[in-house]
Amino acid sequence: KPGEQKHPKEPSSLQCMHLAVVACGDRLEETLIMLKSAVLFSNRRLCFHIFAEDSLKPEFEKKLKEWPSSYTKKFESSIYPITFSVGNAQEWKKLFKPCAAQRLFLPVILKDVDSLLYVDTDVLFLRPIDDIWLLLREFNSTQLAAMAPEHEIPKIGWYSRFARHPYYGTTGVNSGVMLMNLTRIRSTQFKNSLIPGGLTWEEMLYPLYQKYKNYITWGDQDLLNIIFYFNPECLYVFPCQWNYRPDHCMYGSNCRGAEEEGVSILHGNRGVYHDDKQPTFKALYEVIRDFPFEDNLFQSLYYPLQSKFLDTVHTLCGRIPQVFLKQIEKTMKKVYENRVIVYLGANHRY
Repeated sequence: KPGEQKHPKEPSSLQCMHLAVVACGDRLEETLIMLKSAVLFSNRRLCFHIFAEDSLKPEFEKKLKEWPSSYTKKFESSIYPITFSVGNAQEWKKLFKPCAAQRLFLPVILKDVDSLLYVDTDVLFLRPIDDIWLLLREFNSTQLAAMAPEHEIPKIGWYSRFARHPYYGTTGVNSGVMLMNLTRIRSTQFKNSLIPGGLTWEEMLYPLYQKYKNYITWGDQDLLNIIFYFNPECLYVFPCQWNYRPDHCMYGSNCRGAEEEGVSILHGNRGVYHDDKQPTFKALYEVIRDFPFEDNLFQSLYYPLQSKFLDTVHTLCGRIPQVFLKQIEKTMKKVYENRVIVYLGANHRY
């Protein structure tokens, strides 16, 4: 239209929201449910980077192809073997959970990717990834990664009570949801406790692990805490609703952001999707798992979720269903409105 401003086209790497996950052992289904939640609600195109043991690769390829084309056209996926560029691969592989240390090597492996959201397999998106992706724009000039605190209350936090190594801030950070500007990570010299000068990310990983390996409990998460303890200006801390775990409600509700806005990203750590300790978390997992792709979101996802939640009101997490439902309801309304607008637009003739 005359007078309308033309925006320069984004480079293709920016048109894609890059999402990385590391899957080993019995994490195939959990990873697929996480990817499903990402595709269900996101608006922009997604690029999945799946790091998996060789035995899982054909399964991932097969399952992702079975999704309906209306969803498969929203993403592209690449599957990579598990590799560690420095140090002893077997040592890295056994650190904490199988293959979890792979996330430390993403800046080195994905050389052409500018920014990336890494999540654990036990994460569920309750709103579009587009919304957390926007936080990249909020980084100041020194910030190159974003994570949520490990705990909201220092006196009952794990790091503040038990850690025998340096950690970020007063409660440490949780690495289950990590937003990264890989370009900045690759070009930064990091302060450290090894040498007086700076080291690159890749140079620092193995010596740091060697120095602290007898003191770390949570593997790669502890190493990230050590790195950001020495480089606090490099970290952007986002609020707990972006990495909401059982700890946020099982001792009483302690994530104010989730109470106000609802949970944005659910992180079912401690295996809660697969046992009966936290039925609210399990209910969300099962409803997204069982959702038939082409169905009505309210009918086949939101209503079953509401009725499942009625069975969890006897638990501390179940007493606050609005915290779990608020974002997902908002997201569904948006999806529905967008479809109606698109539908009306397509059928409207002037």
